[in-house]
Amino acid sequence: MKAHHEHEFEAALGLPEKLPRNEYVIWQGQPDWKQLAVDAFHVRKILVYFSVMVVLQLLHLLDSNTAAMDIAKQVGTSIFLASLALVLLAWSAYLSSQATIYTLTNRRIVMRIGIVLSLTFNLPLKKIVSCDLMALKNQTGNIAIGISSDSPIGWLNLWPHVRAWRISAPQPTLRCVPKAERIGQLILQAWRQECPSEQLVSVHTAAHENSRQTLSHA
Repeated sequence: MKAHHEHEFEAALGLPEKLPRNEYVIWQGQPDWKQLAVDAFHVRKILVYFSVMVVLQLLHLLDSNTAAMDIAKQVGTSIFLASLALVLLAWSAYLSSQATIYTLTNRRIVMRIGIVLSLTFNLPLKKIVSCDLMALKNQTGNIAIGISSDSPIGWLNLWPHVRAWRISAPQPTLRCVPKAERIGQLILQAWRQECPSEQLVSVHTAAHENSRQTLSHA
C-alpha cells in the first residue's frame, strides 16, 4: 500500500500519477457530506446530547429559583455554544467530503483523503480480501475494504475513511457514497476480472438494511 502527499501535484483528479496504458478509471466519487456528518461525525447524536444537557440545566436553574433574566442568559449561552460546536462539526464533514476523491480502476481503488494533510492510498485489487457494504439512508452506504495483513494502514491515517471499531486491523472504507450498492457491484466486477482464480464465497443480507458481501481466496 502506498501513500502520497498533497493532491496539488495530481496527474489527474484523485490520482497521484498518470495511469498505465492498460489501466482505466471505472468510477470516481465523493462522500455525501450530510450523511458523513451524521454517520462519521455523529452530529445527530451530539445534538441529542446537547439538547439533554440544556434541558437539565434549565431544570436545575428553575429548581434553584434563579431569576428569569439569568436563566435566559445562561441557557442562551449554552445553546449558542452548542450550536457553534454543531456548525463546526458539520463544516468539518463538508470539508472532508470536498477534499476526498474515491477512484475505482480496473486494477485498484485509490483514496485521496485529508483536509489539511492530503494523502493518497493505492489499494490494489489483488490485495483485497473482503468487501463489506453497509447501506445507509437515501441509497448511500459505507463500503469497507479488507486488505491482506501484509499491507497494513494506520487507523488514524484513514479516519474518517475507516470502518468503525476495527482499530487493530483497520479497513479502508468508502464512506457515505451515493448509490453505494451499484458501486459495490462495480468493485466486485473489477475484482473478479483482476482475480479470476478467486471467487465470491458468501453473500449475506442482514437486518436493518445491512448487507455483507465477502471476497475470499478460492
